Amino acid sequence: MLPTWIYRYCVHYAKATHVNARRRDDTYDMTPKLLVPLVIILGIAIAVISTLLTKYISADYSEQEFRNGRSIFVPLSSESLLNVYDDYMLTIPGSNTGLDEARCTASTAEALASLHLALEMKRSGKPDKAIKLFQHAVALAPCHPDILNYYGEFLEHMQNNVIKANEFYVRALTYEPNHVGALINSQRTARVVEEHDRVMLRRIDDKRNTLSNIPDNNAALIRAKKEAYFQHIYHTVGIEGNTMNLAQTRAIVETRIAVSGKSIDEHNEILGLDAAMKYINATLVNRVGSISMKDILEIHRRVLGHVDPVEGGQFRRTQVYVGGHIPPGPGDIHYLMEQFILWLNSEQAIRMHPVRYAALAHYKLVHIHPFTDGNGRTSRLLMNMILMQAGYPPVIIHKQHRHKYYEYLQLANAGDVRPFVRFIAECTEQTLDLFLWATSEFSREVPALSQETLFTDKHNTIILEDEILENN
Repeated sequence: MLPTWIYRYCVHYAKATHVNARRRDDTYDMTPKLLVPLVIILGIAIAVISTLLTKYISADYSEQEFRNGRSIFVPLSSESLLNVYDDYMLTIPGSNTGLDEARCTASTAEALASLHLALEMKRSGKPDKAIKLFQHAVALAPCHPDILNYYGEFLEHMQNNVIKANEFYVRALTYEPNHVGALINSQRTARVVEEHDRVMLRRIDDKRNTLSNIPDNNAALIRAKKEAYFQHIYHTVGIEGNTMNLAQTRAIVETRIAVSGKSIDEHNEILGLDAAMKYINATLVNRVGSISMKDILEIHRRVLGHVDPVEGGQFRRTQVYVGGHIPPGPGDIHYLMEQFILWLNSEQAIRMHPVRYAALAHYKLVHIHPFTDGNGRTSRLLMNMILMQAGYPPVIIHKQHRHKYYEYLQLANAGDVRPFVRFIAECTEQTLDLFLWATSEFSREVPALSQETLFTDKHNTIILEDEILENN
């Protein structure tokens, strides 16, 4: 017999082993029941983590793209922001569309140093040096509100250029709406700018009325219209980079004979614009009624018909990039164009002054950029169609002024469309001046519309006083 303590130990060990075995059996029996819920929970957790990780990576990639200079397209501001119905102010407040802010943060320290030197030169009575330093500061930091505001004050007080000064005040408010100095300066100069624009538009209307009194069979007027037709084609395609000179452009339109040494596309651009202008003159100028989507597509079909017949009259199906402006994606084109047509035929838009109406129509269409190519030419033709319907001659935007033209379009994208409207108004007045000069009794020949001197000196503007045309 075993000792008592050994017997008790053996019995206790046997019971413990039996209990553990039963526990293991019970655990083994429960495992299949718990396995399925555990797998489901684990799958849900993995899915949630994967989703969060994907969003984080996408956001980080988008931020990296923005820092590299690309930005998401911002549609054109709504009518309440664009303020197009106000007869005097045409401003898009608080919009940075078309200007990449990443460009505005570079070289800020150097720009501020240049600003301080400019202010010092201004106080020292050295305006020539000051203006160069101001221009350098603006070039380095074109979005810095203090630099824009100080430069505006310099233009206003030292050069008496209130119009340009107001533009810089508005630009400063675009990037910092609560900038106290720019706000005060903008409000103070706003009335001067409004009055300037009113006077300019009244002067343009007077010249249009004077031109409309000249009989259509006037020989000088007929010669001027013919010359202006060739000039319009020459400058319009020239803005887009066409290298044909005026004589070559005229020869292609009149004879359809190719010019040696020039590309086929350059020939076709001239022929396409000629076809589009003839279509407008024959069908749209004298037509009563609204402007339709079909009208714009028909204009574009002729503009691009010789260069790219497949894309002519068709909305683009791919994304395009225009400098710092990223137009809407192809999926948004139809909706935006329908909204544009509604605005184009709205009572509020039609009630605007024709020059403002035409300029805004041009800007809105080129902002949407609905076509792969020919957007600028189509927009300028639409603008001139509106002007001709109102009794104005088609405006000629000189190829020599293409940099100003694109600069003002960029300013409109940045938030202030008034400089572009004012630029179109100046081009309208200059075109009227040339027609009046060509038909005056002192004229012996059709004006050379391509002469740069006629467009750089504002004193060449014809003043109408007591029904006498005088050149200042």
